[in-house]
Amino acid sequence: MLFNSLEFIFLFLPTTIFIFFFLGKYGYQRLAVAWLVIASLFFYGWWNPRYLLLLLGSIALNFFIGSTLNQELNSPVRKKTLIILGIIANLIILGCFKYANFFVSSAADILGINFNFQKIILPLGISFFTFQQITYLVDSYCGETKNTKFLDYCLFITFFPKLISGPIVHHSEVMPQFTDKTVYRFNLENMAVGITIFSLGLFKKVVFADNIAAYASPVFNTAASGIFPTFLESWVGALAYTLQLYFDFSGYSDMAIGIARMFGIKLPVNFFSPYKASSISDFWRRWHITLSNFLRDYLYIPLGGNRKGEIRRSLNLMITMLLGGIWHGEGWQFVFWGGLHGTYLSINHEWNVLQKKYDLKTDNWLSLKLGWFITFVAVVFGWVFFRAENMATAFIIVKGMIGLNGFLFSTQIIESGLKKAIIDISILLAIVWLTPNVQEWMGKYDPVFNYEKVKKLSSNSLFWSRLQWQPNQTYALVISVLTVIALLHLTKVSEFLYFQF
Repeated sequence: MLFNSLEFIFLFLPTTIFIFFFLGKYGYQRLAVAWLVIASLFFYGWWNPRYLLLLLGSIALNFFIGSTLNQELNSPVRKKTLIILGIIANLIILGCFKYANFFVSSAADILGINFNFQKIILPLGISFFTFQQITYLVDSYCGETKNTKFLDYCLFITFFPKLISGPIVHHSEVMPQFTDKTVYRFNLENMAVGITIFSLGLFKKVVFADNIAAYASPVFNTAASGIFPTFLESWVGALAYTLQLYFDFSGYSDMAIGIARMFGIKLPVNFFSPYKASSISDFWRRWHITLSNFLRDYLYIPLGGNRKGEIRRSLNLMITMLLGGIWHGEGWQFVFWGGLHGTYLSINHEWNVLQKKYDLKTDNWLSLKLGWFITFVAVVFGWVFFRAENMATAFIIVKGMIGLNGFLFSTQIIESGLKKAIIDISILLAIVWLTPNVQEWMGKYDPVFNYEKVKKLSSNSLFWSRLQWQPNQTYALVISVLTVIALLHLTKVSEFLYFQF
């Protein structure tokens, strides 16, 4: 079931909320938790009931391993062996479903054989609930999940607002909130904040992301068919996809955060104006934040991080980003995208070293804007590989972006014409670059878990701070209008881009 579907908005969500608070009101808190688990499983099974067995089997396996880790094992070696086996088991399950097709087809291409292999369907959300269960195993190994009951663990994994595409959360971030009795009582402020964030996310998805996709898809589809788009066409396609991906995934994350807040639960922030970043390191502190944190905490730091010299740090960055690229999907284009960002980050760190060595001043306006421009262009080139069906398609578009395919623009690829494409892209770029994000706009009401930690990334604009959201009639009218516009765009339901990961 999709957040942007009528059955979810008008039937599933209100029914789930009503029964949850009805049970909570009369003191049946455990029943309320059980109801939320049942509703979440129904939400997941709506897509394909067969994969419920996979989800439930994965939950049972990891709860058993986590419970064993929480016990006082006599031998540290046994404990370490158990968590390693647990992580390997999760990665094998993920690898079988997500990468079997890729490995078999790559092997067939290398060996030059025609192998007829039935494609395995990727279970929805498997990348996210697998990573979340790995965080649970590590937290259990550290003794941070003691006394967790099976029902609570089921809720931790299946809580439907973040089940399919995150944010990836830690046990300590969510479950203590469910032990608070006030969560089970209807709270008007939480409901108003939650509905506002959800509505803004819905608007970003169905009005911005889905409409700007009309410029991206034709360019990438044309390149995939072997036709070379020109300079202008390539940039229109690349920028349109850059905006589509941002509004699609940040819209989803806002909707997830908003839904959870309706239940009184604060999820961690996943996006914080990434296209305002002044360096590639800054970009990864703002883009898909919970995944970046996961890769940092469970891969980069265990590899040695920056503790073993410059060369080793660059190598660790490259390994982390390559695996981050592979995590996003099967195909060499994802490997290349990860390697590209690993290279970006290594260059960024070497530049920081030079700055310190020669005491270069780079905190002035010009340096910051130049850093922002270079970062944004580098990210756009990276997204071309992220979106393309294969490497050949990506290189066709990259050649177009650097002028090797000519400069003229025709309406054969983008039927609405250059002028409309530039106007639409410019409007969305202005919104991305010049307006506050949803968390900043809702800042007075702590919209996300640990908001203070990400607040330091805010631009602190005095003008926008005066326009922060408040629960009054004016903002109620604004949100109502945006919600109606979004609902009128629900003529066809489109999946979120990150569902394929």
